[in-house]
Amino acid sequence: MHIETLKIFCDLTELQSFSKTAEKHLLSQSAVSQQLAQLELAHKCQLVNRKKRPIEFTKEGRLLYKAARDILDRYEQLKSELNALKSSAGYRINVAAIFSIGMHTLSGYVKKFMVNYPNVNVHIEYLSADRIYELVLAGDIDIGLVAVPKRDKRLDVYDFEDEPLVLACSPKHPLAYESQTDIHKVQFERFIGFEKDVPTRVWIDGILQRYNIVVRPVMEFDNIETIKRAVEINSGVSILPQTAILQELASGTLKANVFSNENFVRPTGIIVRKNKIQSQVCRYLIELLRKKP
Repeated sequence: MHIETLKIFCDLTELQSFSKTAEKHLLSQSAVSQQLAQLELAHKCQLVNRKKRPIEFTKEGRLLYKAARDILDRYEQLKSELNALKSSAGYRINVAAIFSIGMHTLSGYVKKFMVNYPNVNVHIEYLSADRIYELVLAGDIDIGLVAVPKRDKRLDVYDFEDEPLVLACSPKHPLAYESQTDIHKVQFERFIGFEKDVPTRVWIDGILQRYNIVVRPVMEFDNIETIKRAVEINSGVSILPQTAILQELASGTLKANVFSNENFVRPTGIIVRKNKIQSQVCRYLIELLRKKP
């Protein structure tokens, strides 16, 4: 069967007229009739009751129409995807992520994306959460990745990965010898945290409040990298996403203890400006990010 034959059959089914179908395809009625006869011969069944006016399709004809429509729809989708691949050379997707997500979580997704779209330039910037919201809303960034995403009527917000939160400390710290730590012990330690306007700070404060814990802050920073450096030199302990300290754990400069109380996590999210027209390749990347492993 040829795709064009299936198109003619579907139009004949929908228009219920040989003359209208012939006109649409710039054919004679005889040519349309011949195409129908070829289908009937190929499938060894009658598809149309030609004695009825308007024409009436048999049970087999209705079954073939449903299958043919599915085939044609899938074929159009295939053409669209092939065209996207051809035209994707030099195309650029602008992504902004907070540093911890961009450096430690995003790379695996980008590698999967590049398998299907090797010619697309995925440009990634590491920015503060406030700046990411600003650029996404302005339309300058296609996709933003932030921790503890805020709901905003101007944005579409999708869940990304929940990052396990652990107690991070220097290998020289007494708590480094514990495999699990009760979160109440944080109350008695020098604590290095995020600044007050950082969403992760608000999230961790909420966890501490649930357990009626008041920490002794000795340092506060606006980014996770500086916090890690301070913890490495044993200036205090911190609560950090485990995914953001994997390199330090591997090199032995930090120790991470899970909490015995419960599995604490930090939610992260994908933000996209609502109603922004996205390219097919950009939509594909968004869907890939939403399909958490």
